[in-house]
Amino acid sequence: MSLRRLWAIVLKELRQLRRDRITLAMIVGIPVMQLVLFGYAINLNLRHLQAGVADQAGTSASRALVMDMVATGVIAPALWVQTPEELMHALRRGQISVGVVIPADFERRRFEGREAVQVLVDGSDTVVQSTALQLAQVPLETRPLRNDRPLRTGATGGSGQVSVVAFYNPQRRSAVNIVPGLIGIILTMTMVMFTAVAIVRERERGNMELLIATPLSRSELMIGKVLPYVAIGLVQTSLVLLLGVWLFQVPVRGSVLEVYLATMLLIVANLALGLLISTKARSQFQAMQMTMFVFLPSILLSGFMFPFEGMPRPVQWLAELLPLTHFLRLIRGIMLRGARLWELWPEVLALLALIVVMMALAILRFRKRLD
Repeated sequence: MSLRRLWAIVLKELRQLRRDRITLAMIVGIPVMQLVLFGYAINLNLRHLQAGVADQAGTSASRALVMDMVATGVIAPALWVQTPEELMHALRRGQISVGVVIPADFERRRFEGREAVQVLVDGSDTVVQSTALQLAQVPLETRPLRNDRPLRTGATGGSGQVSVVAFYNPQRRSAVNIVPGLIGIILTMTMVMFTAVAIVRERERGNMELLIATPLSRSELMIGKVLPYVAIGLVQTSLVLLLGVWLFQVPVRGSVLEVYLATMLLIVANLALGLLISTKARSQFQAMQMTMFVFLPSILLSGFMFPFEGMPRPVQWLAELLPLTHFLRLIRGIMLRGARLWELWPEVLALLALIVVMMALAILRFRKRLD
């Protein structure tokens, strides 16, 4: 073995890496991204859950109770309504994660030691459900109802007077929360990967010359490459749904048609993202690297593995740019809470906007040339 020849090969590879900016960016970017995500963005201690309050008592004591709950840092009031029914509608739409119901006879219930407050929780997210249980420990101090002797003295915690009711997943089964999210994870991984190498593969196999000679426009070529994978994505969705219902008894409380419509939005968004990557990558290896660079934040920041509400606000803004974030809200809302697609219109509009932007950028970046 010649050390001189060996050193020549090492220098050649180093120079090649220096020219390959994407690979160089991955070498530095992936460790930095993982450090930032795990050290700064991911927080398992949920705080400031979006909450709705129905204070039917309207007394100083009921208002003080709400302030005590807010002081725990667990909830942040985002909606004030009059009835529990309005809170249930907001829960189903995903507008809030927690609802606090204070009945009109709150004072009487409190002094008699009966259930005085009810906390409604979106149990489709087991982490939110576990965090909300802390509200049951908020003490209810009893005071004289009038100037006469009080019916009960001392302070009583949530063991009897503050009840937490979890909807949609009262058994706290992890599969109920995970299986709908797995649809999004699988589609994100496969759809982006399939199309990320689409244009690059045509160049490497020499097929791009044939495509250049055809009268196809850029839009026709890009959309034509997307359509076959839509059917593949729907087959994957059906497989996960069937196995989820059969093996794990995951409920589908909403419309199956709307489940597929929501899935179609994610499929198209991921395919558009993959095409955008393929217009930037120069080889299939680069395309795979860039796919993983997108997939890692998607799985960590979307709310699939770690609670979305526990992330810092700037990271939440970044997560809003990921199609998987909006799809998870859609699929869990439809499958687990029985929400209608039109009730989740902000997420639908967000996915449509991402589709339009990414597809337009992919078409604009693509050139029917070999250089």
